[in-house]
Order: sequence, then C-alpha cells, then structure tokens
Amino acid sequence: MNATPRAAADHAADTLAHVELTWIEKRIEHWIRFGHVAHEQILDRRRRILSFPPDTVFAFLRWAANDYGTVVSCIDIVRVTRPGEPYQTVPFVRPGGESLLRQSGWPKVRLVLEAIDRIEATGIDPVDVAPEHWRHLHNRMLAGQAPRPYTRDRHHAWLRRRAVS
Repeated sequence: MNATPRAAADHAADTLAHVELTWIEKRIEHWIRFGHVAHEQILDRRRRILSFPPDTVFAFLRWAANDYGTVVSCIDIVRVTRPGEPYQTVPFVRPGGESLLRQSGWPKVRLVLEAIDRIEATGIDPVDVAPEHWRHLHNRMLAGQAPRPYTRDRHHAWLRRRAVS
C-alpha cells in the first residue's frame, strides 16, 4: 500500500520538535537564541510554533514577569532526538529532546548567553558546537567553576570525531 502525499507529510512532521513561542511584552517572552528552523507556523500576533528537524541543536529562552518583577528566567540548549530515541521533556517543546544544558535564574542565563556570544565571536555557529561542550558548561556552572572555552581547535577535533562516527 502506497502512502498518500498527505500521510507522508504528516509522518515527516512527526519527526520534528515543535517549540511554542509566546511574546507578550513585559509579561511572557519565549524566543530562540540559535537554531536552524525547518518550519514556522504563526498562530496569532503573540504566538507561533517553530519546528526543528532531528539531530539539530537550538537554544530556547523563557522569561516571565508579574507586577512585582521577574518570576522565570531559563535557558535550555536542546538536541532534537530521532524517532525512537529517549528524550527529556522541556516546557513548551513537543515532544522534547536531549537536554544538553539547562540553567535558571538571570545571572546563570546571562553567563550562558555570554558563552554563546564568545563562540559566535570565533566564527563558529553555536548549532555546530560539540554537544559535550554544552554539557561541560552546564556541569561547571552547577559546580560554580569556570568552564573551559570552546576554541577553534576543540571545534575542529569535534568535527573530525563526528566525521568518522
């Protein structure tokens, strides 16, 4: 039995990770810091859904405030898993993904954003950074220690390892 084009499209959509973004000025702000989007669906003026294909990495920030100030400030760096792979749940990400880094609280979120900026300053797209670096950054921050910088040499070593595996 042959699959219809619609069924094939539905199956392809099932392999994507869908991230719901909301933007209500000074109340709820969800955004993607980096990542290669495969599809975008606009729901209304304040909400949209971005979809990412398997094996891609993206950074997702969530910020929320009430009348008294910030109540949530989080960043997640997530690798989209392939169908059948185990995954962690991440708020506003369906179905979830492999969590490479998760930090909460503005001081820690700011440190992660600064680390991303340093990587981009070297000419490396954060999407292509070795997953181990994001885990390293996460663990060092939890331990209150300074992480090793992600250098071009480390990046080239990662690219070589990835090419042979």
